[in-house]
Amino acid sequence: MTTNPAPLAPLPWRKSSYSGANESQCVEIAPLTNAGLDGVAIRDSKKPNGPMLQIRPATFHAFVKHVSTQT
Repeated sequence: MTTNPAPLAPLPWRKSSYSGANESQCVEIAPLTNAGLDGVAIRDSKKPNGPMLQIRPATFHAFVKHVSTQT
C-alpha cells in the first residue's frame, strides 16, 4: 500500500454507484493497469489532485467482498 500525491497518467476514474445525489462523501477508484502498474488507485472525489491510495488487486477484492457482506 502506498500513497501518491502526484497524479499518474490519466486514469479511468469512476465513482461508487452508492454515492447518491449528494456526492459529498464519495471515493473514486481506477485500475492502475493503464499506467503500467498492477493495482487499484483510490482517491477522494472532492480532491482529485490530492493524494491517492494504491493497493494490490487482491487487497481491493478482499475489501469489496468484506463490505458487500455487511448490512
